[in-house]
Amino acid sequence: MPISSYYAASANPIIEHPALERELSADVCVVGGGIAGCSTALHLAQRGYRVALLEANRVGWGASGRSGGQALTGFASGQRKLVQQVGTDAARLMWDISVESLSLIEHLVREHQIDCDLHPGTLHVALKARQRAELLQEVDETQRLYGYEKLRFLERSAVEALLATHRYCAGVEDLGTWHLHPLNYTLGLASAAHASGVSIFESSNVIRIRPGESPVVETARGRVKAQYVVLCCNAYVGELAPSLRSRIMPVGTYIVATERLGEARISELIRRNIAVSDVNFVLDYFRRSADHRLLFGGRVSYSGLNHLGTAPVTRRRMLNVFPQLADAKIEYAWGGYVDITMSRAPDFGRLQNNIYYLQGFSGHGIALATIAGKLIAEAIAGQSERFDVFARLEHRNFPGGRVLRTPALVLAMMWYRIRDLL
Repeated sequence: MPISSYYAASANPIIEHPALERELSADVCVVGGGIAGCSTALHLAQRGYRVALLEANRVGWGASGRSGGQALTGFASGQRKLVQQVGTDAARLMWDISVESLSLIEHLVREHQIDCDLHPGTLHVALKARQRAELLQEVDETQRLYGYEKLRFLERSAVEALLATHRYCAGVEDLGTWHLHPLNYTLGLASAAHASGVSIFESSNVIRIRPGESPVVETARGRVKAQYVVLCCNAYVGELAPSLRSRIMPVGTYIVATERLGEARISELIRRNIAVSDVNFVLDYFRRSADHRLLFGGRVSYSGLNHLGTAPVTRRRMLNVFPQLADAKIEYAWGGYVDITMSRAPDFGRLQNNIYYLQGFSGHGIALATIAGKLIAEAIAGQSERFDVFARLEHRNFPGGRVLRTPALVLAMMWYRIRDLL
């Protein structure tokens, strides 16, 4: 089913891949054609593995092709939770890997000539004094404990020099990050993987995995026998791996794209081409498009997507930031699911010795999913130290089981929404 997003409307020419309608053998079968799956397939192929990638819809159909497009350092959980679980040294290694992910994105884009509107810089902004103090502490800890020197703290006047709004009292600019066209980036990774020898199959929903010394991955019309399987399904893992599904919550998020505003007007709103997000729990995020639109995302749904309310509700949030856009039309509105974990830390591991999985990126998927594919390739090749540091993280099931976990989370999130207002 196609997604009527701005990204789909501005996508690069798309290579259509066939459905799997036969039996084949591979060294590795990757399930899922998003950033994680395409990066995994590409890095394995570059190591000489025979790889088959199965995607239930089209490459980039899920969150990888619909997101806000920000490639960030760190983790949604924050570093303190990681230190509590795995200790200082392991948490430092995780941080260094997250920083490496940004360099990896730049390398892949340049090596494979991926046309994805890649630009440096993101800005996290505070709406109140409490949040300003938290940003200051974050800058201090990141520089002091992790030696990361690419953060720049901005007071209100410096934020207002970048953004035509009085909504924010402070901000932190991260000069080591990127923003990009996420669908074109994902398509570019898939194209690079295909050129490296990966067999990609679309419209090939996996209905069953038969574990064993050589697992068999089955679709309705075909099957892949492999030495290893990598699950990169994230919010769409469903019944394929119930134990994984119980540890993530699919959260609906929403984005709109205005009409073309023209270069002068969009450059007045965001005076340098950086991506912006606030630090509320239910956050707003926005950036410029290549054709001078404002892309604005905000609000979440823990009870399911509501596409009918996407445009008017998200537009109201946009006008809270930029009231001068009251006359601007919304030309695209879409939503999608992001998978979160209870801790907001990523969930990487093995279901069995030869069945790996990646999930729980919790809003940091562009950067983390890219580097996670490299970590999987290292692990399958026998160098698992970096992958295993993530596998040490403990993850709890969402409470309430299949029936009550969504209502329970909705109630819990009410507290965070209230806290954003305090």
